[in-house]
Amino acid sequence: MEQTLTAWLLPAITLVAGIAIGFLIARLAPNAAPGRTQRQLDEIQERFDAYQSEVVTHFNTTANLVKKLTQSHQDVQQHLSEGANRLALDELTRQRLLASLHAEDGGERRERLKPPASQEMPKDYAPKSADVPGMLDESYGLKNKR
Repeated sequence: MEQTLTAWLLPAITLVAGIAIGFLIARLAPNAAPGRTQRQLDEIQERFDAYQSEVVTHFNTTANLVKKLTQSHQDVQQHLSEGANRLALDELTRQRLLASLHAEDGGERRERLKPPASQEMPKDYAPKSADVPGMLDESYGLKNKR
């Protein structure tokens, strides 16, 4: 009886001691999972914040550059108009130059694309007439032997 008690008691005490030691090591270790996970989460949050800041900066810079481009385009158009007024030899030439400038500036309206008249989905096969066999027909592609 004493021998069976020792056979059961020793492994049970060893198991409990192992669990306790493992728990203590897991709690006190510097690379414990909760602390490491929190650091990783903080690092990802910092990277995300930096990315958002970079996106905002990019679009602000793009908006400023487009604004400068628009202003430069207007300055070029004004310069060309003044040059046409000042340098054209006669009134007809001046009017033609100014008309061509304003046509490029948006004076001409382009025709907009119109949506298709039919709302039917496109087919992924070629339509055929009723008297012609389809590709899945047994006689498709075979020559008649008469």
